[in-house]
Amino acid sequence: MKITAVVMAGGKGERFWPKSRKSLPKQFLSLTDDGKTMIQLTIERLKSLVDIDDVYIVTNKDYKNLVLEQIEGIPEENILLEPVAKNTAPCIGLAAMHIKKKYEDAVMIVLPSDHLIKYNEIYIDTLKAAIEVAKEDENLITIGITPSYPETGYGYINFGRDEEDIKRSNIYRVKRFVEKPNLETAKEYLSSGRYLWNSGMFVWKSSTILNNFRSLLSETYEGLEKIYETIGSEEEAYILEREFSKFESESIDYGIMERAGNIYTIPGSFGWDDVGSWLALERINRTNEDGNVIKGNVITINSKKSIIQGQDKLIAAIGVEDLIVVDTEDALLIASKDSTQEVKKVIENLKICNRNEYL
Repeated sequence: MKITAVVMAGGKGERFWPKSRKSLPKQFLSLTDDGKTMIQLTIERLKSLVDIDDVYIVTNKDYKNLVLEQIEGIPEENILLEPVAKNTAPCIGLAAMHIKKKYEDAVMIVLPSDHLIKYNEIYIDTLKAAIEVAKEDENLITIGITPSYPETGYGYINFGRDEEDIKRSNIYRVKRFVEKPNLETAKEYLSSGRYLWNSGMFVWKSSTILNNFRSLLSETYEGLEKIYETIGSEEEAYILEREFSKFESESIDYGIMERAGNIYTIPGSFGWDDVGSWLALERINRTNEDGNVIKGNVITINSKKSIIQGQDKLIAAIGVEDLIVVDTEDALLIASKDSTQEVKKVIENLKICNRNEYL
């Protein structure tokens, strides 16, 4: 059976402001020492498993040229453009219909475009195991991440470890998905050994996920069918715009995964990072002898454990600690490291004040 990949690349990456903007969101930025963008790394990791002709990128209609510039060899028809953001369920449903049109049925590897993986061979082996289970029956597989600390910013997957829950070695039945916990609950999850971080990575057959759309999100499925009928025709753009705008904004977790049967998870231990805020730069890049992550024209004196990202303008940091400084042509961010989640409030204020030139 043909193996395909669906890369979801429509996000705004607002927590990486001021580098991430409407015109150049996080997935199209380079945040690592190798100079490659997040989406380039995502697709490069798959090259031993999926042909570039079978990679589909679902993104905002404004980002088509960015995809073509950054992803060498991607067929233009494989760039699926959402007329409006409607969360992950419509995004995945649209891709499944395009894959059905091309192959009737195929395995889909569904991935966010802005995560990083440290151990690629282990990652590929994990996906291969998921593919084998996906081929059997109507199975939905999610890749969970073995937690290393009590994280409160992720959803969790509760999985079974009793004999009847084990599909095969290291593949377990999902009992339930749980929301982001408080710290005490996260500690309980960690110590129990029965919870994984929800990574948002999935593997299934296109027929399997579409059958679940039909039974669990029937109105969305009806709209997707109308889109399917016009793929490749002159009506395609019009029908896509018309039907997609009608969809409820629904995540694949809420819409299908929390309600479906035959859901399995594979614990992943391949150095995953969702690169959720500026703090991630300490995890994914080398720090210098003072614990700083420095990029650009920067001088530091008696400064420690800070993230300083500049460009041509000289930044001189003296006696600072636990600080984030990000300089761009038209905006400068200065924040304490324990306030990185507040960056979104800057975006909210800019919107309220109609200062759209900074978004």
